Amino acid sequence: MVSEFQFIENLRSKYSLDKIGDDCAVLPKDQKTDLLLTADLLIEDIDFRLEWTIPEFLGHKALAVSLSDIAAMGGKPTWAMLSLGVPKNLWKTDFIDRFYVGWFDLANEFGVELVGGDISRSPDKLFIDSIVGGEVAKGKAIRRSGAKPGDKIYATGALGGAAGGLKLLEGGFEYIDLGGSPTEDAILGQLYPSPQLEIANLLLNLNLATAMIDISDGLSSDLEHICRASSVGAKINASKVPVDECLLHFFPPEVCLEMALNGGEDFELLFTVDQNNISSLKSIDAVCIGEVTEKTGVMELISDGKSRKLLPKGYRHF
Repeated sequence: MVSEFQFIENLRSKYSLDKIGDDCAVLPKDQKTDLLLTADLLIEDIDFRLEWTIPEFLGHKALAVSLSDIAAMGGKPTWAMLSLGVPKNLWKTDFIDRFYVGWFDLANEFGVELVGGDISRSPDKLFIDSIVGGEVAKGKAIRRSGAKPGDKIYATGALGGAAGGLKLLEGGFEYIDLGGSPTEDAILGQLYPSPQLEIANLLLNLNLATAMIDISDGLSSDLEHICRASSVGAKINASKVPVDECLLHFFPPEVCLEMALNGGEDFELLFTVDQNNISSLKSIDAVCIGEVTEKTGVMELISDGKSRKLLPKGYRHF
């Protein structure tokens, strides 16, 4: 079966679509600025479950996933459009009002203005269509295609927490505000992600990242996107991968590493840096996890001195 990534690639090739292939479309705006555009679709029981979350968290996440795409290009979000398909049973409650409370809390934090959208009735499931526009200095958007052999590979934050939180939710755990417990931290990683806009803008201003993507499908899959777009390979050091420590309270170390490599929705940043510019990264909260290689399309995982092929095993819809 064709994956969604293969479908998009086939579509791009068939119709010569040169504006797609990164986290955002980059369009000309004026002499000094380019426009960034991204769209995300969240479907009930596919991308979220109402019994696991609260409306405020879902509103926050609906915007966060799109802000993370803007961050992946080094941009600044400015406006958004939000469309909802709402089943009748939810419309009769205060769910949608509370959803917008969460959405606007995050929007206000980053200066994002809601400029439009649509609301329609859905037969039985809630669906969310998020469009966000942003800006970036002319010709400065950080794309997936700029990585070069010898570049170092970096990841921000801790990885695997969202995947661990999902496992806990699937196992019957519920979100309870426990003041920073491992259970709460893991579940919040899944339900209440934070887009890394500040770090992204710092990387852009310092002109450090040669390629970048947000970790939404999983480190292994998103690294493959960079490798494919840049026509390079990659070598990852397993011991350097920043595994979320809260996972160790629930899962064995090898499962934690697997979640960090292949679990999605951490919405951290994965980026490459020219080895001559590494000293300029001191102000950036990121960890070097590997190196870009000349082996086009080949990703390796180094563990205990041994190398094995790193396959893209992140989330896929099809």
